[in-house]
Amino acid sequence: MVRIGIVGIGFMGYTHFTAARRLSGGRVAAIATRSEKKLGGDWTGIQGNFGPRGGHVDLSDVRRYSDYRQLLADPEIDLVDICLPTDKHEQVVLEAVAAGKATLVEKPIAVDPAAADRMVAAAGEVGSLLMVAHVLPFFPEFQFVVDSVRSGRFGKLRAAHFRRVICPPDWSSEMADFRTLGGWGIDLHIHDNHFISSLCGVPRRVFSQGILQDGLVNHVHSQYVYDEGEPAVSCVSGGIAAAGYQFGHGFEVYLEEATILYDAGTIGNEWVVDRPLTLVTGDGRAEGPDLPSEPKPDPDGDWCAAFTSELQVAVDAVSGSGEPGALSGQLARDALKLCAAEAESIRTKTAVNLS
Repeated sequence: MVRIGIVGIGFMGYTHFTAARRLSGGRVAAIATRSEKKLGGDWTGIQGNFGPRGGHVDLSDVRRYSDYRQLLADPEIDLVDICLPTDKHEQVVLEAVAAGKATLVEKPIAVDPAAADRMVAAAGEVGSLLMVAHVLPFFPEFQFVVDSVRSGRFGKLRAAHFRRVICPPDWSSEMADFRTLGGWGIDLHIHDNHFISSLCGVPRRVFSQGILQDGLVNHVHSQYVYDEGEPAVSCVSGGIAAAGYQFGHGFEVYLEEATILYDAGTIGNEWVVDRPLTLVTGDGRAEGPDLPSEPKPDPDGDWCAAFTSELQVAVDAVSGSGEPGALSGQLARDALKLCAAEAESIRTKTAVNLS
């Protein structure tokens, strides 16, 4: 049994705690938070942009620490799950890997690519497993795309376009100022850069246009440049939507023998699926593929299923029965560097090479 210690009980800590209830071979054994209220099990103040509001939680079988260093020193913790604000990631990750703990840290790995390099290097030096919780590949619609491309059952990937947008958030004081998050070009859009890099490989260069605010990317349109004969890939992402458009994402994926479509989001506080996952084949058929239970922003829905799948990969990697795969720290670092290249491209109005 892999024993998990969660550091930070905000919205993502609450999400991971809830998702872990369905793990096979893993459980939450400890939490660390400075909030006495949360240590007592009152999580009613937690709210995110999907899923239900937090409630009262039974922590009778969970060890509780007000100082995360006590959790890091706990010999009965096998996996440290860091769900702190991004600016706290580097310090706690470095301390966790130095303590010899397998570590999972919420995305983005960092805001500064140099910090990401230090984190990956530190884990490598001591032989600790460092994973980054990029959940997008674990949502059924996106997993279907990955499976379709990697299996080759619809032929080669020819082109793809992705979209991920939000309005300026008012559901979390920690997210109220995008500057503390590195801009929406990192905090939000890194999901796309991670998924695209995982699906297609890290591009050779990127050309971006968009909106910079205080030097940070607030909205971006990017074209990812691969070698000749490789796919044409683009994405739009940012945090400038009107207040009633809380979240939206989707894609168009063009394979040699099929096109895959998806478009959904939270509009006017309601989850709206404009285009459910649709497979359009060369013979003119359009059908909805069978998928596992879809996470929905509904207290009665299986809203954190993708996070359970994500945590299961981490638990399997710690137990030695699986590989980190999409949770690779190196892949997360490369996605962050791609975000930095996009910002440079917007500033210089030129395509930027990636090493």
